[in-house]
Formats: sequence, C-alpha cells, structure tokens
Amino acid sequence: MSKAPNVLVTGSTRGIGAAAVEALRAGGARVVGHGRVGGEGVVGVDLEDPAAPDVLWEAALERLGGRIDILVNNAGVFEPVDLSASLDVWQAGWSRTLQINLQAAADLCRRAVLHYQQRGGGGRIVNVASRAAYRGDSPRHWHYAASKAGMIGMTKSIARGYAGEGILCFGVCPGFVMTGMAEDYLESRGGEKLLADIPLGRVASAEEIGAVIRWLSLDAPASMTGAVIDANGASFVR
Repeated sequence: MSKAPNVLVTGSTRGIGAAAVEALRAGGARVVGHGRVGGEGVVGVDLEDPAAPDVLWEAALERLGGRIDILVNNAGVFEPVDLSASLDVWQAGWSRTLQINLQAAADLCRRAVLHYQQRGGGGRIVNVASRAAYRGDSPRHWHYAASKAGMIGMTKSIARGYAGEGILCFGVCPGFVMTGMAEDYLESRGGEKLLADIPLGRVASAEEIGAVIRWLSLDAPASMTGAVIDANGASFVR
C-alpha cells in the first residue's frame, strides 16, 4: 500500500486488541479502535446491539477519511453457561456470545468486503478466533467454541470468495493469552495443572498475538489468504 494503511481494530482497549493497536501503529498504520466506552482513537459501541457494527463502521470510516484498508475482528466474550441452567439462561448465553463473537464480526466483514469492492484495490481482514475452534472448550463453553469455529468457517469462505478481487482474509487462533480474563480463568481452573497442558510451559503474551496480527495485516503474502495461524504454545497442533 502506497499510503499509510488505515485499520479498524475491534476490542482494542485491553489485552490482544491493545497490543495489536500498538504493533500496527509501530508498523506505520493509522488505527481506529473500538470499545464499549469511547475515547481518543476509540469508537464506543456495544456489539451486543445488532445495530452496533454498522454504527462502528461508519464512525471509523469518518475518522479515517473515508478509507479503511484493514479490518481486525478481535472483540469477544468468554462467559460460562451451565448445562443445568434454565432454558432462558442457556439461550441468553448462547445469543450474547454468538452476537458479539460471530454475528458482529460477520456484519463488519460484510461492510469491509463491500467497501473494498466499491473502491477497488482490495483490502485485508484478520479474524481473531481461538484454538477452541478446532479442539473445543470446556463443558461450560460450548457456545464460545462454536462462535470461534464459525469465525474460521467465515474466514475461509471470504478468502475463497474474494481473493480474485484482492480481498484477503486471515485467521489467528491463540490458546490462552495473559490478559486479565485469562489470568482469572487460569486461576479458576487450577493454574499449574492447566499450564502442564502447554508444552511451551507458559501462556502467550498479548504482545505475541499482536505481532501475529500486525504481520497478517501489513506483511503476509497474498498467497496466504485463507490461512489460520496457531499461537498456542503447541497445546493444540494440527
């Protein structure tokens, strides 16, 4: 890209998203972030609202002068729901997780593809999924694994459908990442016992995943479109 690339990153206020923003800016990109609360360089919308992805896209487009070159779908929730919960609670957990993790990402991918087609010249999408897309997750997180598997299916469909137009799509599948959310989960699941399942002996840092996102966004060769990068310390290999 001859101009500094313009990037929209969802879920950018902490963890992987914040690390990705820092890495992208260090790579010369102009970045607009997203969080539930807005601020400098951050558009505030709640992706649980079905109208929010379109609001977010339009606001980011305005802030970036009418051009977005790269979309990074990183926002997500990891919330348990028990098999024994009431049907209403069970379905509400599924609906919220699928809306935020998958439907909102799909809506933003749709806007990105349409934008890239309209302006010509292609563009990139990076979808942050999880190793759970392939190996599943705990009995309290069926919905999380399903949402991330959906992201991978969507990523590959976009890559296959639009590569001829220069529209590239990549996936990232972290395992555990040392964010506040991961720290709480590790503690709740026994910590050391869970780490024993990771041959590397530690969880990934947010900066490591941010570096993968930066590379896919700015440098990965076009022939890699449709690829999914695993970053889980060899806790799941395929």
